[in-house]
Amino acid sequence: MRAVAAVLLVLVAASCAPRVAEDRIALARATFNELPGWRTDDPRDALKALLRSCHTHLGRASDRPVGPLAIAGRAGDWKPVCTDLLALDPAGMDAQAARAFIENRFVPFGTIGENGEDGLFTGYYEASARGARARSARYKVPVYRRPDDLVSVDLGRFDSDFRGRTIAGRVNGGRLVPYADRRAINRGHLAGRGLEILWLDDPVDAFFLEIQGSGRVTLDDGTVLRVGFAAKNGRPYTAIGRVLVDMGAMPLEQVSMQSIRAWLAANPGKARVVMERNRAFVFFRVLEGDGPIGAEGVALTPERSLAVDRRFLAMGVPMFIAAAPEAGTAAEGLAPVRRLMVAQDTGGAIRGAVRGDIFLGWGEDAAARAGRMRLRGRAWILLPRAAAARRRES
Repeated sequence: MRAVAAVLLVLVAASCAPRVAEDRIALARATFNELPGWRTDDPRDALKALLRSCHTHLGRASDRPVGPLAIAGRAGDWKPVCTDLLALDPAGMDAQAARAFIENRFVPFGTIGENGEDGLFTGYYEASARGARARSARYKVPVYRRPDDLVSVDLGRFDSDFRGRTIAGRVNGGRLVPYADRRAINRGHLAGRGLEILWLDDPVDAFFLEIQGSGRVTLDDGTVLRVGFAAKNGRPYTAIGRVLVDMGAMPLEQVSMQSIRAWLAANPGKARVVMERNRAFVFFRVLEGDGPIGAEGVALTPERSLAVDRRFLAMGVPMFIAAAPEAGTAAEGLAPVRRLMVAQDTGGAIRGAVRGDIFLGWGEDAAARAGRMRLRGRAWILLPRAAAARRRES
C-alpha cells in the first residue's frame, strides 16, 4: 500500500549513532525496559494483528527464512509462539498479560541503518472517493485493474544482492521494457481494453487513492466498494511535495497532504502536469471481506500495522516504535507514538532500514492525522527467543 509519506520530502538528519552500509541493517540487542513507553502501551491489538500474520508463519516450511538474510530467523522459530498465541487468544487477555506473553517469548533488538538509530515515521490511511461503475459526464476518471501484459520480476530470486527489489514492465521482442508511465496512461494508453473497474469524479482523489494504495469508493446508490493495491507500473516514484517545493509553490515545512491538495485545487490548470511528474502508476482490485490488505496478504489493523522496507525487514514481525513529531513541520501538535506494531505492509516511498509508515485506519480523522504525520524516532524488532539466541551466537 501507499502512504501519505510518499507526498513528503524526506530529509534524513545526521546522527552520531553507529551506522552501517546503505544496503544493510544492524541489530543491537536490548531489553524491554529500554523501550520508551513499553509499560504504558496496551499491546492487545498488536497481538491481534500478529495473530493474522501467524497464519502465514504457520503455513510455511520450518526452514524457510523470515525476511532478507533470515533477519527474523526461520519460520520454525515462529511456530511455537504462534501456536501459543492461537491457544490463548488475545481477546481474552488484559494488557498486563499481553505484555507478559510478549516478554516471555520475544527479545527486542534496536534497528540501525545507514543514518544510525534515528529514522522517519509517517502515516497513511484508507482513502475515500465517490465513483460509479460506468463512465458518465461526472464520473470520467478511470480506476484500472492490473493489465495482462504487465510483468513483475522479483530480482532477489535471481541474485541475493537484489533481495527485496522488484522491477515491472512488459515484454517486447523477448526483452523486458518499461511500462507506460502516468502521462501515457492519462492520455489513453490503456483505453479500450476493458480494464476499468470504476470511474471517479475527481482526478486528485484518484491520485491520492494511488498514494494510499487502498480506499473506499461510495457509489450514488450508497454502496461502498473497497479497492486495494494490485500492482504498479514499475516507474520510479516522485513525491509531488518535493516537486512543489522545488517550484517555489510552498516551503518544505508546510508540506502535508492537506497543503498539497489545497494547492492542486487552487491551480487546476497546473495540477495535471504536477501529478504527472510522478511517473509511477498503481493498479487496483476490488476487495471482499476484511481490509484493506497489506503486502503480507493480511488485513491491516489501525494504529498497529506498519509499512516497512522489505529490503531490510520481514513481514509479520512485531516492531516497537518510539517517535515524536518533527519540530518545524506540520506534525507539531500530534501526540508521540510509543506503540507495538506488526510489519504487514510496504510501499514505494518507504525506503530505509529505520523507516516506517503507520496505518491509521479510515475516515476524516485518519486522513487529517496521516496528512500531517512526520515523526522522528527509533524502532525495535522483536525476535522469538530461538532466533535471538542464534543471533547472539553468530
